[in-house]
Amino acid sequence: MNRYKRYSEYVKDDVCHVVFYLVTTYSVKTSQPGYYSMSKSDDDGTRLFGRSRTIQDLLLKVSRVAATRVSVLVVGESGAGKDIVARLIHDMSPRRRGPFVPVNCGAIPKDIAESHLFGHEKGSFTGAVAQHVGMFEAARGGTLFLDEIAEMPLELQVKLLRTLETNTIVRVGGHDAIPLDVRIVAATHHDPVEALRNGTLREDLFYRIAPIALHVPALRQREDDVGDIALQIVERLNARHRTRKRLSTQAMKALRAYTWPGNVRELRNALERAFILADEQIELQLPRRPPPREEVRHNAMTLHIGTTLAHTQQRFIVASLRHFNGDKPRTAKALGISLKTLYNRLALLPESERNAASGNAPAAATATATATNASNGNSAPSSPPAPPP
Repeated sequence: MNRYKRYSEYVKDDVCHVVFYLVTTYSVKTSQPGYYSMSKSDDDGTRLFGRSRTIQDLLLKVSRVAATRVSVLVVGESGAGKDIVARLIHDMSPRRRGPFVPVNCGAIPKDIAESHLFGHEKGSFTGAVAQHVGMFEAARGGTLFLDEIAEMPLELQVKLLRTLETNTIVRVGGHDAIPLDVRIVAATHHDPVEALRNGTLREDLFYRIAPIALHVPALRQREDDVGDIALQIVERLNARHRTRKRLSTQAMKALRAYTWPGNVRELRNALERAFILADEQIELQLPRRPPPREEVRHNAMTLHIGTTLAHTQQRFIVASLRHFNGDKPRTAKALGISLKTLYNRLALLPESERNAASGNAPAAATATATATNASNGNSAPSSPPAPPP
């Protein structure tokens, strides 16, 4: 517990803050008086790995975006590696020597949320027995990673927006504006367009955090990366446990046949479980029936129970676009949405799927930040997202 000594000096008996801090952060080390340098362990799962075209395209975009100071929104399914992309942006940026501070926006209790992010002054509320430095100040000179931004309470989104607009914070109970030097990287597994429409993500905040959007492809969209990732994970497990276990031929076949709805996180957990139970050769017992895929027959599409709403919408739009041979105006009209909304939805798809659905036509310019091409570092969009159809 020595590494938490500096933090405890600030909060002392404020048990609520101490418990939440220990649960929601990775590792803490003192960097300068009053600040914390947080970084994830250098152990497994912290590198973006793969030889597929989709992942190589993403790595190229990350390298270009990292060199700038622009805010980034990372979009992708749960377990796909959004946190790894965020950390990679930090590690490849000029701020890599500064702290990387991850915050799970959906896990912050409402009663301490403002204090957790912005800090508080001594005596500002019951239990505030000492001054507390929030996550924004902790990330000074580095990167603040706002994970699951669409799950942040709306009242906190308002305060976050004000902070980003002024580039200053005011601690709870304080009066002085404190200047910031922080880069923002946010992430969500939700469809941002849907989050805007249903009101869980403020539109003005969206434009502040997403001048550049990066899509992390699901594992099933990464061609033959599954086998390479599996071998890498096993190699790390062998190094950690000083063993020489290997994947069997059956295991490799099972890996490639399964669709991995839980993405890389599910793959890692399955391999670790099999590794522990194996002697020398690792066998895998995966679900006998992988999650069924959508089928399109006779102009009708079959969707399966258990598929997420966001994924269902994307698949239906892709199928409709293919049905109309890539004609976007006809597709939008058939779906009962505006052409702008269609572009917004397509922008959230991997480029390979987007081009395939459009008949390999180049992607058209979109109106929202989620469609921004991260490889050229364009600025924030000038027009708002399309209104609900």
